[in-house]
Amino acid sequence: QEQLVESGGGLVQAGGSLRLSCAASGLTFKSTAMGWFRQAPGKEREFVAAINWSGATTYYADSVKGRFTISRDNARNMVYLQMRSLKPEDTAVYLCAADRTGQAIGVMRSRIDYWGQGTQVTVSS
Repeated sequence: QEQLVESGGGLVQAGGSLRLSCAASGLTFKSTAMGWFRQAPGKEREFVAAINWSGATTYYADSVKGRFTISRDNARNMVYLQMRSLKPEDTAVYLCAADRTGQAIGVMRSRIDYWGQGTQVTVSS
């Protein structure tokens, strides 16, 4: 069955960097748009970044623009989130997501077919 598994979360000081990975299986990865969401305690899940099936189109939330970069490797069925200049307000569970239509704008609008279980990112001040 379709599965998304995140890794790379952890504890980092403010100003530091982390790279999250998401491994996809059981789906046609090369025709699937991918993205990242996050959810902090007491807050709603929010969109972070999206990338279309080819990698040519990306979208970012205003809160992470210029600090985070989403990328994909279609030969390895992997999507990544490089996070730089991390802030305490970035602390959350980060979730990998997939949209079978292949459109990044669909991910941005929460049109999601499959979700990962999430990986914890904690940024200390």
